[in-house]
Amino acid sequence: GLVSGGEFQAGAPCTRAQVVTFLWRAAGSPAPSSTASFADVPADAYYRDAVLWAVEKGITNGTGADAFSPDATVDRAQTVTFLYRYAGSPAASGGDFQDVASGSYYADAVAWAVSQEITNGTSPATFAPASNCTRGQTVTFLFRALAQ
Repeated sequence: GLVSGGEFQAGAPCTRAQVVTFLWRAAGSPAPSSTASFADVPADAYYRDAVLWAVEKGITNGTGADAFSPDATVDRAQTVTFLYRYAGSPAASGGDFQDVASGSYYADAVAWAVSQEITNGTSPATFAPASNCTRGQTVTFLFRALAQ
């Protein structure tokens, strides 16, 4: 939720730790069954259980063999992919964007997000997959995805 000073800071970039924590909390903050973690996820981190849960659910595999990169800014492609996997990776079509290559890891997620009216892209022709996903965009995507 809130950051320093009690502000949400909707325009600030969202981190990988924050987006999986948003999802985990939306799922009811379930206890993960695993205790195995990434080297860059401390045992006392506020997002540790969220990361473990997200890995168990197939929402993320991390960014490397032993890394989750919790403080890395999440981009729009990663955010819709997390949401898509959370939804069970359903078949979908839609979203004919010039900047979303068919076969990219996020192409199906973008198609799903468009078909579910989670996003319309950044213009009729673009999705901007590599652009930072702000905290405001992330919670908007999450709200729309959970309303399905």
